[in-house]
Amino acid sequence: MSAKHCNRLSHERELWQGGTTFVAGVDEAGCGPLAGPVVAAAVMFPCGWSGPGICAELRGLNDSKQLAAGQREKYFSAITTHAGIRWAIASVDVAMIDKINIRQAAWRAMSMALEQLEPRAQHVLVDGLRIKWLAYPQTALAQGDSKSYSIAAASVLAKVTRDRMMLEFDKAYPGYGFAQHKGYGTPQHYAAISERGPCPIHRRSFAPFRPVAMELKLFPAEENRSEKSRA
Repeated sequence: MSAKHCNRLSHERELWQGGTTFVAGVDEAGCGPLAGPVVAAAVMFPCGWSGPGICAELRGLNDSKQLAAGQREKYFSAITTHAGIRWAIASVDVAMIDKINIRQAAWRAMSMALEQLEPRAQHVLVDGLRIKWLAYPQTALAQGDSKSYSIAAASVLAKVTRDRMMLEFDKAYPGYGFAQHKGYGTPQHYAAISERGPCPIHRRSFAPFRPVAMELKLFPAEENRSEKSRA
């Protein structure tokens, strides 16, 4: 096995060899789009992989953004059908995103996914920043989806699941192009919004839907000048 493949399991291996049996990687998909839910997944590999490393079917697994759609589908199938892998997926809908903000919604989805794992994770590898209120010991890894196989696996499950959801939304709300852009702010999407207005899965707390936070106001001296000019 190449050094690259070994290194992508190094964080899991260190924890396994230290006596932590159940190590989960967690990641989300869908923080940036203007529409649709945010989806998170948690994946826990068997600690027996500490020696031989990741199974052959998952070698080449990477950050979902670095993989073609066909590759993501292949890895999704391999992860979800492997008898030794524990995994879970959760989503938070648009109404909750608008209520609590997208970052809090993403963290909520991650927590929901982790709570579904059986057995319960003893340690969590998180992509990006540490989540202060997450009820698990954790290690935050910058660009973790390209450094940890567990996080990469979670990113694939989350991305594939969300993309499939957006295909269904495309059928429910035709004309917006959700099947193509998956809710992201492409020129095609903005044009559809301009023509049709928002639909029920658009995030009203996101620009271009949210109200302008501050209106342009005149300073008192300018107000006086304006009043004089109207006199």
